[in-house]
Amino acid sequence: MKNEQLDFWIKQRKDQKRKRSVETLFNGLRSGNNSALSAAITLIESSLESDRILANELIKKCLPFSGNAIRIAITGIPGVGKSSFIEEFGKIIIGEKKRLSILAIDPSSIKSKGSILGDKTRMDFLSKSENVFIRPTATGNTLGGVARNTRESILLCEAANYNVIIVETVGVGQSEISAHSMVDFFLVLMLSGAGDELQGIKRGIMELADAILITKADGQNINPAKKAKQQIKNALHLFPAKENNWTPIVETCSSKDELNIHLAWEIINDFFTIQSNNGWINSNRIEQQIKAFNNTLQSKIYHDFISKQKKYINRLENEIKQNKISPYQAVEKLLNKN
Repeated sequence: MKNEQLDFWIKQRKDQKRKRSVETLFNGLRSGNNSALSAAITLIESSLESDRILANELIKKCLPFSGNAIRIAITGIPGVGKSSFIEEFGKIIIGEKKRLSILAIDPSSIKSKGSILGDKTRMDFLSKSENVFIRPTATGNTLGGVARNTRESILLCEAANYNVIIVETVGVGQSEISAHSMVDFFLVLMLSGAGDELQGIKRGIMELADAILITKADGQNINPAKKAKQQIKNALHLFPAKENNWTPIVETCSSKDELNIHLAWEIINDFFTIQSNNGWINSNRIEQQIKAFNNTLQSKIYHDFISKQKKYINRLENEIKQNKISPYQAVEKLLNKN
């Protein structure tokens, strides 16, 4: 057999194997097999070029079966009680015979390997339910990578017939903005008496919120929680109206006493019904996709350019360190380089 024929035969075998692999994963997750769904998410998280080819083929097959779930982001600082809230909240969702997927974004895990990894053990009831899928999102090295992985994981979960997708963030850094760019409803959990009300305003989190729940409103925290609720409601008047004309709702809640957990689900259902009927859900998702395209394109162009000019960039950085050139002059030299 000639070399050309051998190469062609090897390529054919690889193509056939690849198609079988994608088809197996696709059929598995469409049938509701969580092992297949886990394997599919692992595939899209891989940075290997060969895996990216497979992942892109899989996403393409799943796209026609996506878009039918309610997408919710839940955020709050560590200690706010996210795991306890989601545990009780999830019980209500699966009690309505729905399938729930929980995806966790944790950019802090780049260094610490992730506090959210422990959330699965803290959600004891949900982790044992066959109608619940819990998965921490691999971070990679950048939040942009997290966003891509989570966005594509949402599509896979929807293709696997999950009705409700929760994207959980740790509530620090830019993770909220990343999560907000891929969901329909943004729920913020806050503590009373810890300065979170003002802290939230400073971080701009209020502008993202569709609802704010003051957690742990039980025992001696009942009155502080009510006070925080009023402070936050007053603060919301300082912000411009949302483009979908939704007024963010502020309430207290307690996972321990199961206070207003059901109310949170009612609020989200009302939001989704109203915003679906007026066309905002669909138009917002399209806008999110276009923004994701532009962000990915910019990132790709930037990283490709940097990798090709690495040696010259190192030289320019040395000149900056030696005060021979300003950063702005260095950029001009780089862009004008032949």
